[in-house]
Amino acid sequence: MIKKIDKNFNRLQRHKRVRKKVSGTEQRPRLCVFRSSKNIYAQIIDDTKRITLVSASSLDKDVKEAVNYTGNKDAAKKVGELVAKRAVENGITEVVFDRGGYIYHGRVKELAEGAREAGLKF
Repeated sequence: MIKKIDKNFNRLQRHKRVRKKVSGTEQRPRLCVFRSSKNIYAQIIDDTKRITLVSASSLDKDVKEAVNYTGNKDAAKKVGELVAKRAVENGITEVVFDRGGYIYHGRVKELAEGAREAGLKF
């Protein structure tokens, strides 16, 4: 019998492995990405205090009005720009990028590039 590969389980294992080394501090919080089939979410987290400082997603009204489909690269880039804009407003300029176990390609890459263009440093 052939076993079906659980891709999300493998992603979570990669995410756990990365999270052992990557953690957000007060000076450099963590930019965490979650990607679903239809949306993409980004949070800037301070792991020492265990609080979310800034968040943005493709469900936000600003992003939904700018794009016609929220599950593509254009929406991911808008989310990256939005989270970076909100972070800069709150005084955050440097972050540690946590790709959440996803491959740095496609929507995750576009989110990161959008955040860099809007003023965040990784």
